[in-house]
Amino acid sequence: MKLKTWLLGAACLFATTGLVAAETLTIATVNNGDMIRMQALSGEFTKANPDIQLEWVILEENVLRQRVTTDIATKGGQYDVMTIGTYEVPIWSKQNWLLPLDDLGADYAADDLLPAIRNGLTVDGKLYAAPFYGESSMTMYRKDLFEAAGLTMPDAPTWDFVAEAARKITDKNKEVYGICLRGKAGWGENMAFLTAMANSFGARWFDESWKPQFDTPQWKEALTFYLDLMRDAGPPGASSNGFNENLALFQSGKCAMWIDATVAASFVTNPKESQVADKVGFALAPDKGLGKRGNWLWAWSLAVPAGTKKEEAAKKFIAWATSKDYLALVAEKEGWANVPPGTRKSLYDNPQYQQAAPFAAMTLASIEAADPTKPTVDPVPYVGVQFVAIPEFQGIGTAVGQQFSAALAGQASADQALSNAQQLTTREMTRAGYIK
Repeated sequence: MKLKTWLLGAACLFATTGLVAAETLTIATVNNGDMIRMQALSGEFTKANPDIQLEWVILEENVLRQRVTTDIATKGGQYDVMTIGTYEVPIWSKQNWLLPLDDLGADYAADDLLPAIRNGLTVDGKLYAAPFYGESSMTMYRKDLFEAAGLTMPDAPTWDFVAEAARKITDKNKEVYGICLRGKAGWGENMAFLTAMANSFGARWFDESWKPQFDTPQWKEALTFYLDLMRDAGPPGASSNGFNENLALFQSGKCAMWIDATVAASFVTNPKESQVADKVGFALAPDKGLGKRGNWLWAWSLAVPAGTKKEEAAKKFIAWATSKDYLALVAEKEGWANVPPGTRKSLYDNPQYQQAAPFAAMTLASIEAADPTKPTVDPVPYVGVQFVAIPEFQGIGTAVGQQFSAALAGQASADQALSNAQQLTTREMTRAGYIK
């Protein structure tokens, strides 16, 4: 009887006060610095929305991709908000796996999103993911080491200059390496870098008939150049290094150059995190004089899987995390240089950001220079700079990445790795029906 009385009393209390049980959103995201900061600041969101609680699943890049892909393809329903990239959005939206985000509120200012970033997340006129940060890639380098070596970094370097400078500056006895580049296997890890680099060498994944091109001179030149450079001027164990590992190496003063995501700029110039913060310069990604630079185009974005039962709360969180107000919040807490870059025109028009972020102009130029519709010197049947926008690429790209990572580790020659890449890609593309 006492229990029944208590339950009735509790029901009356909830009814009269309007109290309701908090709804819990499960958010899957990558373990990059900007996302970790988002989690740290998310108390501001829950304070303003006490009826919503957040549960975070923060994963390494390759693991995140695998988990969210499996979950959404099997309708597992584990996540209410997913961090996905420019590759997944057009493919998944056409499968009806994502909910459109054309109702994030009048003050969301979708027209403020950079066209290059917004276009990659829009299908049939509707936004299917909201960009948390956008990026291209560029060259980050140590001005002090270049000066000591009598070298001057051009604003638009060539691969030949980069290789010469890297070899000249390397001092392995002092653990100073001329260059740090991705070697960890993964379609979004080493293959993001190597595909963009190969584009600038005149290579491409497929010809116009979807025939794989790893048996061409262009791919052999690009991969051989990369392997030789990394053996001569790269750090030990490079085949295990992805974005985060190279970031740590650069911040600790062990890399003279690092060609990678523009988003890294705020972390290498942050004196709280980087030992070389006041010594970093920026240049465009290198080229081979063929009209294409080795820079990519990407956005880590927040999306709502179609299977969620918490659509309204999920969209409310995404609108908060990708808004102009969130950028202002980060600026207030961490300084303008540390706001998530590459998403909004208003950020690059902001004099406070321009003054605080010496990398702003180079980041914007790199993003605007990448063209996913014409990523290569010769024509191709696909869209995408550092990836091929077909569902099969996720598996094929990772398998090829494993071959190239093994070559970097000394377990195979460039010729062996390219031959294996050609065979496995041909097999999978034939199986998928691209090659008749």
